[in-house]
Amino acid sequence: MSKATPKVLIADDDEDSRRLLCEVLEANGYEVGAVSDGRAARETLNRDGGYGIVIADLRMPNESGLELIQNLRKQNLNCHFILMSSFISDPEMELAKELGAHALLEKPFRLSDLLDRVAELVSKNTIGISP
Repeated sequence: MSKATPKVLIADDDEDSRRLLCEVLEANGYEVGAVSDGRAARETLNRDGGYGIVIADLRMPNESGLELIQNLRKQNLNCHFILMSSFISDPEMELAKELGAHALLEKPFRLSDLLDRVAELVSKNTIGISP
């Protein structure tokens, strides 16, 4: 029996970053979706489901990465979060930890670091949105 391909959703308002992250994750065997802001990420997760990991920029229009996590937690969606940003303040870092973000990556980061974080989550065998 083969394992299901882990699904990862990228939420970043920078098109070049989205494209690069999609290419790297797909090349490493992940099924990837991409949106340009937190609101679109939430809509995609509610509509499509099945995403176990959300990689979101901390600062985006319409809904930030932190607001996205807060809203999804209220909906009891079981997915893991990796946040990224060019600048992460101490209060944002604390709130992200409180909300259960798995990792915070400061841009620019090594793609291998991101892949390591994603692999850690997949290896925990807790990936997916459960009812």
